[in-house]
Amino acid sequence: MFGNRNRRKALLVSAALVGSALLMTACQDTDGGGAVDTGAAQSGSPSAGSEPSASADGPAAATPSAGAGAPEADPSASASGGREGSGADTGSGEREQVGQVCGANDLSWSTRSESQAGGYILVMAKAKSGITCVLPAALPTIAFGSDGTEAGPAEQSVGKAITLSGGTTAYAGVNPKTTNTDWGKELDSIIVAIGNDDANPVSLKVGTINVDKPVVTNWHTAPKDAVPFS
Repeated sequence: MFGNRNRRKALLVSAALVGSALLMTACQDTDGGGAVDTGAAQSGSPSAGSEPSASADGPAAATPSAGAGAPEADPSASASGGREGSGADTGSGEREQVGQVCGANDLSWSTRSESQAGGYILVMAKAKSGITCVLPAALPTIAFGSDGTEAGPAEQSVGKAITLSGGTTAYAGVNPKTTNTDWGKELDSIIVAIGNDDANPVSLKVGTINVDKPVVTNWHTAPKDAVPFS
């Protein structure tokens, strides 16, 4: 009788131990699964700053394209790159193209001695082939000798601008000596430039001349108008 009671007690204790072991195993499995699930959920969530977030006022602004902000073409620019309305005002609401100013190296030069007005040198200038340029309404720059003595004006007013092209010739008259003395510098050439800023003046042979207080006329289109009367 006592033996049967002891065996029953032993079976109950064994059953209790097995149940406890199974319960502990179940708890451990439940805890581990939860940890894995939580980690998976965390790894699947987007990290902060991985995508542009929408602002409070609306969606994030789109990235501007490469051409955004480029200046628009100026409607006043012509197809050649210039602008309409350039040139000199003719006074009638229209404008005409202004030609380039002549340089001494744009022109073909020649001289000859004349006997009028006590003797003078007539300087002649023509545009080289293919060139059209303008002689400005200003006194020609005529210099003499190594000291660069310049001729003064032989006329009281400045002449008109002259456009040189093709067969057009411009004339200027140079009187190398306006004094009545025997003193002067003997030279055989003159230096001619189109204004004081001409970077390429030319030297012209004129024969032996006596230079003292020289004068020069404006440019003219007729040789008779280029006589340097005192």
